[in-house]
Amino acid sequence: MEKFSTLKGVAAPLPMVNVDTDKIIPKQFLKTIKRTGLSEGLFYEMRHDESGKKLDGFVLDTPPYEQAKILVGGENFGCGSSREHAPWALLDFGIRCVIAPSFADIFYNNSFKNGILPVKLPQADVDALMADAQDRANPELTIDLAAQEIRRPNGAVIRFELDPFRKQCLLEGLDDIGLTLQQESAIADYEAKQNLATPWLAAT
Repeated sequence: MEKFSTLKGVAAPLPMVNVDTDKIIPKQFLKTIKRTGLSEGLFYEMRHDESGKKLDGFVLDTPPYEQAKILVGGENFGCGSSREHAPWALLDFGIRCVIAPSFADIFYNNSFKNGILPVKLPQADVDALMADAQDRANPELTIDLAAQEIRRPNGAVIRFELDPFRKQCLLEGLDDIGLTLQQESAIADYEAKQNLATPWLAAT
């Protein structure tokens, strides 16, 4: 998993509440277990008509937001089913941070496991950042994970809270597999002892 330290980039505004995972990535895109190519399905029904023709005007298809690395959304972001394809699709597009007043628990947890930083903030702070994102002339924010700060275009700083363990995992680029591999030597020692104690199990 790619490490997350300081992220500086365009923030895209999505002023909608209850954005569910089916809206983020519709069910027809869930047939693959590959994490690449899913950006084509990101917010598909908001970006296409019923015939599949691309619609004009969706925020992520308009400059400068087609280069967005940050998404500012409404409360209860990521509600609905538990599909991990939702953070995969955001990540494949280039989104590394989602800012909202609240998140659905499963989406929130899945984001950390895939290298996306979900930031919970009071509504007033989200409103301020939404206004920054809506300023097409300069919608750039800086996310400093180590300092737990968001730097706005006007120089103001908004601090956010984060669980220390999740913060460290993002800083070091550790997903569940990476965390397990940190214990590789201990696992190898255990397996060696088990092979000596129960050789009949090793033979199978």
